[in-house]
Amino acid sequence: MEPQKKEGLIIRSQGGFFQVRTGDGAEYACRGRGRFRKEETQLLVGDRVEVQPSPDGSGFITGLLPRRNSLIRPPVANIDRLALVVSAQSPAPNLLVIDQLTAIAARREIPVVMVFTKTDLADMSDLAELYRRAGYPVHLVDSLSGQGVPEVRQLLSRGITAFCGNSGAGKSTLLNAIFPDLGLATGEISRKLGRGRHTTRHVELFPTGGGGWIADTPGFSAVDFLQFERMPPEELEACFPEFAPYLGKCRFTGCSHRVEKGCAVLAAAEAGEIAQSRHQSYRAIYEELKSVPEWER
Repeated sequence: MEPQKKEGLIIRSQGGFFQVRTGDGAEYACRGRGRFRKEETQLLVGDRVEVQPSPDGSGFITGLLPRRNSLIRPPVANIDRLALVVSAQSPAPNLLVIDQLTAIAARREIPVVMVFTKTDLADMSDLAELYRRAGYPVHLVDSLSGQGVPEVRQLLSRGITAFCGNSGAGKSTLLNAIFPDLGLATGEISRKLGRGRHTTRHVELFPTGGGGWIADTPGFSAVDFLQFERMPPEELEACFPEFAPYLGKCRFTGCSHRVEKGCAVLAAAEAGEIAQSRHQSYRAIYEELKSVPEWER
């Protein structure tokens, strides 16, 4: 008699196998049924699935539960928050890259939390206030002294958190400060794979110990906006939450919020109600999206 089907979470994907952890704490090395290939459905780390386990610890994924959201790179689903790690120095913050990432997350309906690291090297209060005014929670962290670490640890105690940030931004230092064993596990995986640090072929969820999960996302900071989020440029306005109070108040319908007379968004930016840097990023991303032929979107 076959064991009963169970629901579980895909915590690792590699080489056509999916490691699934079920609600009772058991793990199974599963393959997907052929129908997923026929339907061209890609199973992702973070997916909630139905599995048919075997007594030997293997099994088959027989069903996919509805997804709340997903990312193309890294390939991960059902993210509760994207923790965007930004360092005060070495490297200095790249506001366009930050705003590309927040726009992608907004498009995918993934909440963003800003984590500013190396705050002992430079004053980040102005930048923190800029993003708070744009609607994003901000945590200021000095991983070496431990300042701000408990707040981030609390943040990670529930749901699935995907981390992203430039190399050198202090992501690994922060994670090691919170979970000393995590860096060792991640390093071992990298050595076994024999690949560079920035590969996204291998995705894995690491348990935080309190019911939460971390999806470490090396390489996600090297964003090519057009490659990963091709949308009509007129839909970009919805990806900047601070624009919301001004949308629909422009003089002309179909306003692109770049140079038009009577644009409420442009007027808000000029008045300091919307950060100039955010509006500049919006214009740069809009031009990128506009350059893509409509048939490619």
